[in-house]
Amino acid sequence: MSAALVRRLRPAVFVASRPWSPRAPRIEPSSAAASERLYSGRMESRAPLFRQLFEAESSTYTYLLADAESRDAVLIDPVLETVDRDLKLLSELGLTLKVALNTHCHADHITGSGLLKKKLFGLKSAISKHSGAAADIQLSDGDRVHFGKLYVTVRETPGHTDGCVTYVTEDERMAFTGDALLIRGCGRTDFQQGSPLRLYESVHKKIFSLPGHCFIYPAHDYKGQTVSTVDEEKKFNPRLTKTLDEFVNIMNNLNLPKPKKIDISVPANLVCGLHDL
Repeated sequence: MSAALVRRLRPAVFVASRPWSPRAPRIEPSSAAASERLYSGRMESRAPLFRQLFEAESSTYTYLLADAESRDAVLIDPVLETVDRDLKLLSELGLTLKVALNTHCHADHITGSGLLKKKLFGLKSAISKHSGAAADIQLSDGDRVHFGKLYVTVRETPGHTDGCVTYVTEDERMAFTGDALLIRGCGRTDFQQGSPLRLYESVHKKIFSLPGHCFIYPAHDYKGQTVSTVDEEKKFNPRLTKTLDEFVNIMNNLNLPKPKKIDISVPANLVCGLHDL
C-alpha cells in the first residue's frame, strides 16, 4: 500500500470535526480502526457537515448537522448559555438553521431552542410528543426531520424520561442518543418518569439493533470522551451488558443527588426554554 493511500485512509484525530459522506460504500468493518476509516476516510466536496460542540458547566454536547449543498442545518440539544457561539458558527459556515432538536426535556440545563427562535426567523423547535414540553414539532417514532436532501430518523428510547428519543442519520452511521445511552453509562432513572425496565428495553431494541460500527454521540460526557460505537457499548458498557434484573438493581441503588438546576431547568424546558426570557 502506498504512503499516499495510507495518509488518505488514516482517521482524523478528532473525527467529530470532519465531514462525512453518506455515499461511501457500505462496508462491514472488522475493527474500531475500520469503523473510523468508514467514517472519515472518504471526503467529497458535497459531503454533509458535522460539528460536535461542548458546554462545560453541564458537560452537554450540542451537535450540528448540515447539508453541504443546500446549507440547511439542524442543531441537536442546544444550550442556552452557548447560543451566541452556535449562531456565530452558523454564520461563519454560511448555514441556515431549520430545526432545533432536543433529545428530551433536560433537567441539568435550559435548552437554547427558545432563544434561538427569537434570534432566527422561521426556526422550528422539536421534541418528543411524550415529553410534555411545548415545541413547534411534536415528534413520534419513525418521524424524519429533513435538512436539505438529508434527514435524521426518530427512534423513541424512553426510560430516562418518557420523552427521550434518539436521532439516527439516514445511513445509520451516527446515532445521537441523548441521555438514554452514554459512553460506558446511561441516564439515571430515579426522576422524571424514569424506569430502568423501559430504559433497558429501549437501548437494546432501538440502539443496540443499529449496525455495530454506528457511532454513538450522547448528550453528555463527564470524563472527556467524545464518541463511542454500538459494538463498543454492547461489549464494554458496565450497566447495559448486565442482565435485566442486574441492571434494574444497579439503577435502583445509584443514590445520586438531584441535578443542581432541576428546579429551574425543567419548568423552562417545558416551555421551549422561554421561561423568563
